Amino acid sequence: MKDEAVPETKADKVTDAAAGTAAGGGVPTTDPAPGGRLRKKPAAGAEPLLRVSGLAKHFPIRKGLLQRQVGAVQAVDGIDFEVLPGETLGVVGESGCGKSTMGRLITRLLEPTGGTVEFQGRDITHLSTGRMRPLRRDVQMIFQDPYSSLNPRHTVGTIVGAPFKLQNVTPEGGVKRAVQGILERVGLNPEHYNRYPHEFSGGQRQRIGIARALALQPKLIVADEPVSALDVSIQAQVVNLLDDLQQEFGLTYVIIAHDLSVVRHVSDRIAVMYLGKVVELADRDSLYRAPLHPYTKALMSAVPVPDTKRRQQRERILLKGDVPSPIAPPAGCRFHTRCWKATEVCRTKEPPLLELKPGQRTACWHPENAPDQAPDDTK
Repeated sequence: MKDEAVPETKADKVTDAAAGTAAGGGVPTTDPAPGGRLRKKPAAGAEPLLRVSGLAKHFPIRKGLLQRQVGAVQAVDGIDFEVLPGETLGVVGESGCGKSTMGRLITRLLEPTGGTVEFQGRDITHLSTGRMRPLRRDVQMIFQDPYSSLNPRHTVGTIVGAPFKLQNVTPEGGVKRAVQGILERVGLNPEHYNRYPHEFSGGQRQRIGIARALALQPKLIVADEPVSALDVSIQAQVVNLLDDLQQEFGLTYVIIAHDLSVVRHVSDRIAVMYLGKVVELADRDSLYRAPLHPYTKALMSAVPVPDTKRRQQRERILLKGDVPSPIAPPAGCRFHTRCWKATEVCRTKEPPLLELKPGQRTACWHPENAPDQAPDDTK
């Protein structure tokens, strides 16, 4: 079944973003983002919509007849960041680094082991299910798999209309009319209201998931790999749809992804995660132009470049070894086992996340493109 095309909007369609060829652009108030789409810069001095401090999630490992805890998987281990209203924060990193767990923690689908999550200045870290329910209107999630995230026994109308029922909200004109309006806005036909998920392609199912997240007009949407299960042409349509919806509804996004070109296209700032830690946090232009952390530099070198001349001129960094186990992460900097710049201080002391350049924070003793934080340590 072919995916239906997204209606043309005020912003041009950008196919090369999902294909891995997006180029960098400025982020002033109305400057074009990569691909020529206009993005609005968050207001200067605005209070963060979301603030995360020291957030951690350790999954216990239990063995034996009495199920005693013998260890823990340190999926997320003390991360800090803020997201401003109207901003898009991209989160990238290797599989298993804790990106999806972080997304479920800030939406409170998982209970944190430590740290705090503040939404609009309110601590929601340990709110009960009943006290968290009203906040579900403002914090929604788009899941990675458009196949397993939709109930095959429910019609599209039931799926997208569920938030209205759960929150006891009766929209003007009725739920059916509201759902059909949302379906039309995300590029689906209102007549799809009575169809079932198996009747749609992958891209159309992901639009249904986006429609469900939009139903109550939330302030924050966490999108966990929203395009990774889709083919390249449909990725571009969904990415552009997310952009258009942000401009129309003033949404704030936390977008988790593997594709660095997609993240570059949609993000204002980018957080790079490695083994449960944020190793670099910077605005998009600075991070892609001059990354500070060696791990970020290695990731950037892996982005495909269609230009043959540019590809030959660029240094390709191949990391040695495997990612350490989150059950027993290495002491000091967690990247030191694979880093070509590692010294003794890297193996013994964990680097703090510091702002070494305006708008760029990194956790590294020997950063790239910045002064060395441990110049006397050369062993």
